[in-house]
Amino acid sequence: MCAHCVVLSCVIVAPCFGLFVRTDLGSAYGTAKAGVGIASMGVFKPRAVMKNIIPVIMAGILGIYGLIVAVIVGSKAQILGPICSVNTTTNVGTCTNLYTAYSAYAHLSAGLACGLSGLASGMAIGIAGDAGVRAVGQQPALFVPNILIMIFAEALGLYGLIVALLVSGYEPQSAAATVCGATPSA
Repeated sequence: MCAHCVVLSCVIVAPCFGLFVRTDLGSAYGTAKAGVGIASMGVFKPRAVMKNIIPVIMAGILGIYGLIVAVIVGSKAQILGPICSVNTTTNVGTCTNLYTAYSAYAHLSAGLACGLSGLASGMAIGIAGDAGVRAVGQQPALFVPNILIMIFAEALGLYGLIVALLVSGYEPQSAAATVCGATPSA
C-alpha cells in the first residue's frame, strides 16, 4: 500500500444502516386495502363514504411516523461526518469517523422498530378497515366498534414510533466507543 493511504477502522457503510425507515409500506397497504372496502361499500351507500374514510386517514398517519423518525435520525447522522488530518512530517493522513457503528446500528434499530411496526399496523388497519367499512355499510351500528378496532391497530404503529425515538437517542457509554479512530497503512 502507499505511504499516504488511510485505512478506516470504522464501518464505512454505517450511514447506510442508519437511514432505513419504511413505514410507507404499511401506510400504502392500509390505504389501498381500506380504499377497496370504501369503494365497494360506496357503490351501495354513497352517502356513507365520507363517514367511513377514517381507516384511510389512519393508514396515512403511519407514513408521518416514519417521516418523523427519518428526520430525527437523518439530522443526527448529518452532523457526524469524518474529520481528517495529515501529519506534515510523515505525509500520512488520519481520519476519524464520528458516526460510529454503534450509532449506525442504534439508528438502524430505530428505523426497523418504526418501519416494521408501521407495516404491521398498516396491514391491520387495511384488513380490519376493509371488512369494517363493508360491515358499517350494511349495519351502521358497527361504526363505533370499527373505529375502536382502528384505534388499537394504529396504536401498534405509535408504539413503534415511541421505541424508535428512544432507541435513536442511545449513545455509547464509554469514551473509547464515541470516536472510531483510523490507522494509517504502510
